[in-house]
Amino acid sequence: MESVEVVVAHRECATLRVGDVFLKVDSDQARTDVEVEAMAMAPIPTPEVLWRKPPVLALAALRGTALARLGRPSTASAAAWVAAGAAVRKLHDAPLPPWPGRSLDEIATRLDRECAWLMANDVLPADLVTHNRRIAETALRPWTPAFIHGDLQVAHVFVDGDEITGVLDWTEAARGDALFDLAILTLGHPEHLDDVITGYDTDVDLDVIRAWWSLRCLLAIRWLAGHGFDPAAPGCEIDVLRRATGRCSSP
Repeated sequence: MESVEVVVAHRECATLRVGDVFLKVDSDQARTDVEVEAMAMAPIPTPEVLWRKPPVLALAALRGTALARLGRPSTASAAAWVAAGAAVRKLHDAPLPPWPGRSLDEIATRLDRECAWLMANDVLPADLVTHNRRIAETALRPWTPAFIHGDLQVAHVFVDGDEITGVLDWTEAARGDALFDLAILTLGHPEHLDDVITGYDTDVDLDVIRAWWSLRCLLAIRWLAGHGFDPAAPGCEIDVLRRATGRCSSP
């Protein structure tokens, strides 16, 4: 009998692995609707949908391993990171999905709220929040919408050697800022930004990517802490914010 592995679990959803099948259980079927439609539209490799019986979505396992993990050095080759950049460019050049993404006003309002919470609850030093918020505001400018993955963490990109074998977790896919995807892909792995940009094969504004690093971390800390994750783990979100001020506590 195959063992059951809990891949990730929190109050909103859980992912289990049984052999070569991933079972995603989500309390919000609208997210699953987006995931299934986005994978069907995406011009890059995605997991095969085996079956769907709400609230469960069954996906075939991808070949290979994750490009990296946040907080750990990547063992993937530079060529694999270049290939990831090329895959992201292919996605961004694809026709837009029919549903909208978050607006600038929504993001700015949430940034206000999360920064106020971080300082009011003494989660982070006020100067650390203020400095990163100032950096983050560079990302809050008009952009030309692209088809974005919306949560392109390194753990969601699978590689086999130098080849991208698939991209997971499309629940946040929408119209959005292309540089957001590039930022999330390289969050915590700035040493591979040049490789990703090489594969992306077009000029990008590095200040905006750095701004999205700060913005994403400021927005994520309360959610992560409330769902059983540790944003203070070495190399993770709080270290990314510290690195932006030149005082990162971990290598």
